[in-house]
Amino acid sequence: MKQYFRVVFGVTLLLCLQQPAAADEIKIGFVDPVRLLELSPQGERALRLLEEEFGPRDKVLIDLREKILEMERDLERNRLVMQIGDVQKEQREIDTLKRKLKREQAEAREDYNLRRNEELGKLQRLVRETIVEIAKEDGFDLIVEQAVFVSERINLTERVLERLQSE
Repeated sequence: MKQYFRVVFGVTLLLCLQQPAAADEIKIGFVDPVRLLELSPQGERALRLLEEEFGPRDKVLIDLREKILEMERDLERNRLVMQIGDVQKEQREIDTLKRKLKREQAEAREDYNLRRNEELGKLQRLVRETIVEIAKEDGFDLIVEQAVFVSERINLTERVLERLQSE
C-alpha cells in the first residue's frame, strides 16, 4: 500500500513539474466586443443606416407631439370663452391624438429594435469571424471576451479593430 502511494505521489510530482512547460504553450487572447461594436466603421455605418431609415418616422412623431401640445395650449387659452360641448369635443380629439401618438411610438420603437437587432447580429457575426481569423493566423488556443483583469500583452481588441477598419 505504501508503494502504491509512493508511485501516485511520484507521478503527481512529475505532472506538477511538467505543468509550467505545458502552460507556456497555451496562447490566450482577449477582445472587448462592446468596444469593437462601438468603434468599428461597420458599427458606425449601421447606426447611420438606422438613423436614415427611422429619421422620417421620428419626424412625423415629433410633429404629432407638437400638434398635440399646440392644441392643448389653444384649449387652455380659450377654455373660458368656449361652449362646454366644444371644450369636451376638443379634449376628446386631443386624447385621441395622444393615444395615436403612444401607439405609433410603441410601433416605431418595436420596429427600430427589430432592425437594430438585425444590424447588430450582422456586425457581431463579422466581428466573430475576424476574431477567429486572427486566432487561427496566430495560433491562439483561447480568445475570451470577459475577464476581471487583462494584460495588454494578450489584448487583441485594437488589432481586431484595425482589421475591421481595413475591410
